[in-house]
Amino acid sequence: MISKNLIKLIRSLDQKKYRRQEGLFVAEGPKVVGDLMATMQPELIVATEEYLREYGGTGARGCKNCKCEVVTADELRRISFLQHPQQVLALFPLPTNLVPSNARTPAHPNLILALDGVQDPGNVGTIIRLADWFGIDTIICSRDTADAFAPKVVQATMGSIARVHIIYTDIVEWLDSLAEGTPVYGTLLDGDNIYSQSLQRDRGVIVMGNEGNGISTAVRSRITHRLRIPSFPEGRPTAESLNVAIATAIICSEFRRPSL
Repeated sequence: MISKNLIKLIRSLDQKKYRRQEGLFVAEGPKVVGDLMATMQPELIVATEEYLREYGGTGARGCKNCKCEVVTADELRRISFLQHPQQVLALFPLPTNLVPSNARTPAHPNLILALDGVQDPGNVGTIIRLADWFGIDTIICSRDTADAFAPKVVQATMGSIARVHIIYTDIVEWLDSLAEGTPVYGTLLDGDNIYSQSLQRDRGVIVMGNEGNGISTAVRSRITHRLRIPSFPEGRPTAESLNVAIATAIICSEFRRPSL
């Protein structure tokens, strides 16, 4: 039987302050847990016998010496953050470089995503998943961006959080630290049609802004390439804006489209 102390610990990890205090975050389901275990060792696996039978041993895909707590489906339901628990929940060590004092990557050869105040957990999780799909392995987040290791965000990534490096820092200072000439792209209402622009498709920073207010004034002044995703046909009454995750998908797709 799962102890009250363990239940209390797991449930507390819904809050950022306790994730930082304990140095742990929660992942759930065979897919997400399995993808994370390919890159890091869990502190604890809480799983049903059904999961253990399917995956063998402690239920760890290649994990050795993992502590495992066997629970019933009802017990798993008591600690799960999901509406429909998925056989396994695991506690992983929180990466120690989430909030470095200085996140300089001036020589980074690839595209980087930067999130400026994106606050919806679902959007952040989806953007991490998009970054993984489009081969973007680093996301720089402002400190007011939703915590990537909250249970809802981790689940929304569908395992992609295991393959994307996430850094929280002062985004203005970080942009100012980039090598001279690094292109910084941002979507703005007064930007230029993205489909008519010459993009450096293999390097630079793509900044995505807050759901309601867009890119902040301080970050906007660092944008070197102002982009706009046009509606079709332009000029007709339409939605006021696109969801930030959808906009990110469109922009990343355009950057990855081969030049003709």
